[in-house]
Amino acid sequence: MSGDADPPRELLVATRNAGKAAELRALLARLAARIVDLRQAGVSYHPDEDAIEDADTFEANALAKARYFCARSGGRPVVADDSGLCVAALGGAPGVRSRRYSGAAGTDADVSLPNSARLLRELANVSDRRAEFVCAVAYIDETREVVCTGKTSGSILLEPRGSAGFGYDPLFWSDQLGRGFGEATDAEKARVSHRARAIGELLLRLRASDDAPTADDLGR
Repeated sequence: MSGDADPPRELLVATRNAGKAAELRALLARLAARIVDLRQAGVSYHPDEDAIEDADTFEANALAKARYFCARSGGRPVVADDSGLCVAALGGAPGVRSRRYSGAAGTDADVSLPNSARLLRELANVSDRRAEFVCAVAYIDETREVVCTGKTSGSILLEPRGSAGFGYDPLFWSDQLGRGFGEATDAEKARVSHRARAIGELLLRLRASDDAPTADDLGR
């Protein structure tokens, strides 16, 4: 683009979870867009946000979140996700209720330890500890809505390992990595994570679309 071109468009990452925002920002770096978070976009917190994710599927929740923040940000292109941990022995729980699993209130950091503690209690003396992380990512702009899902398999550890990642990461043993997400580097996790796989599929879908955003559409 020439120096006289319009300013680059922004792609809004719609999450208030700092760890998730950092992951999404890195995974979306291949797009020629200025990636901004809710604070940078001037979208202040509103209590309505707490009731957005009330559906029974990750896909429906991600789409609802993307629609909500697209409207609140003045129609910006938005990427939003809903993700969670699904444990076989618990019938897929905590699933879409992963963030609310313990009933604790507060920020994502505030609820992380109570959620993990409840999960370990529920799995006490349970031998089948198979689990998977699931992520649905929704993209919205003025013409399209695209939703993609990614999964990664593993099991729940007997106790937390490492301090990397966020949420349930220190309790999740990755089959693909042969180590826990809490012990993995960002680059290692990005190779196999549910969020990376969902974003990878999303980027493929956007590129395959006849009206997919190009470098000129999304930025310099």
